Amino acid sequence: MRLRVDRGLSDEARLTPAGERILAAASTLFYAHGIRTVGVDTIAAAADVTKKTLYDRFGSKDRLIAAYLERRNRVWHAFLDDQLAARKPGTPEEVILALFGALTDWVAGSRNGCGFINASVELAAPDHPAMPVIVGQKQWMRSEFKAQAELAGLADAGELADRLLLLHEGALVSYRVAAMADATEVASRAAADMLASWPRI
Repeated sequence: MRLRVDRGLSDEARLTPAGERILAAASTLFYAHGIRTVGVDTIAAAADVTKKTLYDRFGSKDRLIAAYLERRNRVWHAFLDDQLAARKPGTPEEVILALFGALTDWVAGSRNGCGFINASVELAAPDHPAMPVIVGQKQWMRSEFKAQAELAGLADAGELADRLLLLHEGALVSYRVAAMADATEVASRAAADMLASWPRI
């Protein structure tokens, strides 16, 4: 069972080799050290390009930040597709729980937590080019929870989706900020309990 995702077309498909090196370097550095602390000089040096090349390819650091998050979003969707293919959930409820199970595997290799949440803290301006990517990623998760709840015939799917999203995102924050190593497992159990007791239409 695949998720309802439209990855669309991206300028990334037209990146030059230098552009690819810049984006790869920026992605590693931004996630590891934070967006604001990493300057374009550091990124250019890591990518073995000039600062002019960086600006020629991406226009500004802000646009590069947006490209970093767009790529991370595509990686996340591909990861979820692979997880569902491996887990083979048979019902919509099982899809929801598989999404929580996938989160556990995701954070196991992501010591700094959610790159989107981290970026939202650093990028306070609502008109930053990366904000639509951040908001869109979280809205997509809610929409997927809602769609699966509707397929399952669960009542008030929007309310259920809100609660599931709070569990999902709360687990990410607790994992990173509260150093709660089993946050995603706790959230998964809470989601299972919620689904078991939720009324049906």
